[in-house]
Amino acid sequence: MRTLLATTVLSALIATSAQAQEELKLYNWFEYMPAELLDKFTSETGIKVVMDTHDGNEALLAALKAGKLGRYDLAVPSDYMVAILGHEGMLDTFTADEIPNFGNIEPKWLDVPFDPGRHSSVPYQWGTTSFMVNRKLYDGPIDTTDIIFNPPETLKGKINVLDSSGETLALASLHLGIPQCSTDREQLKALNALVLGAKPDWASFGSDVAKDVLVSGDAAAGMIWSGFGAKARAENPDLEYAYPRQGYIVWMDNLVLLKDAPNRKAALAFMNFMLEPENAGALSNYARYAPGVTGAEAFVDADLMAAPETNPPADGNGVFVETCPQDSQVLYDAIWTNLKK
Repeated sequence: MRTLLATTVLSALIATSAQAQEELKLYNWFEYMPAELLDKFTSETGIKVVMDTHDGNEALLAALKAGKLGRYDLAVPSDYMVAILGHEGMLDTFTADEIPNFGNIEPKWLDVPFDPGRHSSVPYQWGTTSFMVNRKLYDGPIDTTDIIFNPPETLKGKINVLDSSGETLALASLHLGIPQCSTDREQLKALNALVLGAKPDWASFGSDVAKDVLVSGDAAAGMIWSGFGAKARAENPDLEYAYPRQGYIVWMDNLVLLKDAPNRKAALAFMNFMLEPENAGALSNYARYAPGVTGAEAFVDADLMAAPETNPPADGNGVFVETCPQDSQVLYDAIWTNLKK
């Protein structure tokens, strides 16, 4: 009996220990990971995934600064936020040999300016940020950022803007034709005046509702990410995604290894899993963005690869959101804070 009891206690201790080790904590964007893919990872590795969500890069940064660093193993920020997290000392590093599928990263997404050589991140998805217009409500030209910042009468008061300072102010800078990280007093005054002047024409700031308000018709136009745009158009064919001549945002979201990750080995295993072409393709089919993994396109739905939201014009002016120096960022933060009052 004592032997049986000792064996039972030992088995329970081993099971508890294994359970503690076989867990991954992921901090991701909303509606950005199919449950089936997490289940597949668990089935293949025995590692349970616990996923929480955020609604923007700035929200992610604020949460980590507020005490969530050390709670999560992986997070999913966009390109410029990877650079900021690295500068803030919030990222861990790895070597390529720790991730067997590291060689599957598409060459153009390998030596990126926000993480040269990829020592803290791997590609997740990439796309663009622009805006959509309900063509049933407005049939005029939409190849201009005037739609957001100087809208026609029929759109005034019916526009949703992303609650994202990096993307919204970058698009405003493109509209004005000024640098993103300007310190020029007159340019900054013009930027502040532009967004404050446009604000009365905006119905809402909403990132998590960007798709829903367009689909429902509550917004006649709105900033949106390309994949969300593809989902929105599938539900409401009257919606059209725009590539304004002044420019639009190009971005890449990334899986980053966080400093003090409690389950580092599990995090590396998940990074490796997401660099499998089939898994990267499955993610694209769900999120409706493009993968950054060689061979993944063979697993991506043909309609997604042909969608207008996935295919920016060859001569388009797509730009990344820049990471501003601190003296410049303080000024942009002040403009954003003033805008959100």
